Amino acid sequence: MALSEFDLIDRYFRSSGAARADVRLGVGDDAALLECPAGMTLVAAVDTLVDGVHFPHGCRPESVGHRALAVNLSDLAAMGARPAWALLALTLPSAEVPWLEGFSAAFSALALRHGVALVGGDTTQGPLAVSVTLLGWLPAGGALRRSGAAPGDALFVSGTPGDAAAGLALEQGRLAAEAAREFLRERFLFPEPRVALGERLRGYASACIDVSDGLLADALKLARASGCGVELEAARLPLSAPLRALGAARARDFALTGGDDYELCFTVPVERLAQLQAELPSELWGYTRIGTVCVETGAHVRDERGVKTVAAPGYDHFTAP
Repeated sequence: MALSEFDLIDRYFRSSGAARADVRLGVGDDAALLECPAGMTLVAAVDTLVDGVHFPHGCRPESVGHRALAVNLSDLAAMGARPAWALLALTLPSAEVPWLEGFSAAFSALALRHGVALVGGDTTQGPLAVSVTLLGWLPAGGALRRSGAAPGDALFVSGTPGDAAAGLALEQGRLAAEAAREFLRERFLFPEPRVALGERLRGYASACIDVSDGLLADALKLARASGCGVELEAARLPLSAPLRALGAARARDFALTGGDDYELCFTVPVERLAQLQAELPSELWGYTRIGTVCVETGAHVRDERGVKTVAAPGYDHFTAP
């Protein structure tokens, strides 16, 4: 039996995510009614995932549901914000029950973990695409931005960049790595946004960006917004054991230029480094110093052969082949 649009919403999305007292009116009306706490600034982000562009054709619905919310959670994490509410616009070729069950279960599970309530959205028929708008808040004046870095600041990244890009290459059959296959694939299919770290970085970080288009590309965006440059030290890159198993050169390339990690790249003034390590120990919070903000504009990589300036690294939707 085919599902109608309203059956689909009632069955899979009306009670998705966390139950929140600040949702005065949620799924089912023309718009949601939400209450933002006094003294807080509202933060909003939106991302669209398109079949065959952001995930391979035939990708597991659980991964699509998880990633659709995770990429937005990562954007709010980069601002130091606490997520609260989500809007979901879902375009489907057809209302297939097994696909909807997997998608909605994974979306709701991640939403519950981060206290996010699904409060509205839209469903339409067409080529598979998912758009999520995520709303949250942070103390007025407390937002992390890309534009606050200064020469001399230390440059950090969370997690182990490059894993997701290698996982995508495995999904697409461009890479053979049997021993590392499941770890790397899971890093692409189910990224873990650094929401808690982002919120805690307020007061320490001078600038922050989430790593979605590649570490070099996103570090360069941060540097440009701050009117300076960045120098990354290749030897400091935190590479996972499965990624290192691919070989040093390939692992380094994935870590520097591969996208879809949804880690945080951030800068910290040198005078705050001791306090950062004392109050947010790197071994517990999973971040690594990988370089320094510099006066010379651009993204520079230092390795055993010297320093190389990299032009326009990373993925671009409108210039990619």
